[in-house]
Amino acid sequence: MSDHPTDFVGNVNEAISSSIKTKIPDAVVESSGSGGHYSISVVSPVFAGKSLLESQRLVLGAIKHLLNGSSPPVHAVDNLITKAP
Repeated sequence: MSDHPTDFVGNVNEAISSSIKTKIPDAVVESSGSGGHYSISVVSPVFAGKSLLESQRLVLGAIKHLLNGSSPPVHAVDNLITKAP
């Protein structure tokens, strides 16, 4: 993993987790990574009956503010797992 320049202050993994839980309150979220590259796993009943694409869009929509801008803290989501319990 490379070093990714950002002006973000704080723990990026915590920001990812809290942003997802704000959008999907009952979610169990695990986030790991650094240097702009992250892996995210989200388990929530909200994914039941949704396609993989729909589920992943919900998660990515929750963290879009961490992906956008000139020097975002998240450069890439290398692995995104979404599943219903």
